[in-house]
Amino acid sequence: MPLLTVNVPFTRVEAGRRQDASGPVVRELPLTVRLNGKELLTTLRSPAALEFLVAGLLFSEGFISQREDIVSLGIDEAAGVAEVATRLKIEPQGRPLKPLIASGGGKGASGYNPATASASVDSRVTITPTQITALISAFLKSSDVYAATHGVHSAALCNPEGIIFFQEDIGRHNALDKIFGAAMLKDMPVRDAIIITSGRISSEVLLKVAKRGVPVLISKASPTDLGVSLARRLGMTLIRAASGGMNVYAGEERVRE
Repeated sequence: MPLLTVNVPFTRVEAGRRQDASGPVVRELPLTVRLNGKELLTTLRSPAALEFLVAGLLFSEGFISQREDIVSLGIDEAAGVAEVATRLKIEPQGRPLKPLIASGGGKGASGYNPATASASVDSRVTITPTQITALISAFLKSSDVYAATHGVHSAALCNPEGIIFFQEDIGRHNALDKIFGAAMLKDMPVRDAIIITSGRISSEVLLKVAKRGVPVLISKASPTDLGVSLARRLGMTLIRAASGGMNVYAGEERVRE
């Protein structure tokens, strides 16, 4: 298991007193993705589940559409490099392959155009408020790294009865890409699933999830106005859930009594 945290010294200041101390912080490392022999991007990430992260990134950016598109995927953790070969050598949407920096919390190479998004979601999945409360409670207890550092984002693939798969990373986008990469590589269905994320639901997060056909997206953080309008237009259920209740911003028909 990769080392996810490291102890660092700091000065503790409390009630006017200073004291030397030390404690854990999350590790942040670069990963350069090389696609078919060309440098594609460098992302900042946590040092775990890198195959899932790379597969999810390539899907999110439009370079693959299914697991069978990947011929080989190798990770050199010491060098911080992922080497990927794909079945199709074409460059999506005519974009040239070129290096870029994609932060752990920002958009990647392809970008999104909310005005033309058409990833409509059609699902009869329903969930009760009691199930939502139980899911968010289990989700908030799933990360020992967050409990120790408050320095990572998390994401989970769920059904109404519980969490199926959980991942975390310094970036909220990376955590989601790890979930979707794992779903692709492990053949875990997502079209009638529920995704929980710890991060703000912005338009690009909403579209990343909608692209996989996921009908229900839950967060403990607030959405943006564009995230809300996109959820309504694309037929998704968007919920902010906390211990005291929840706000259903879109798709309230899937939340049954």
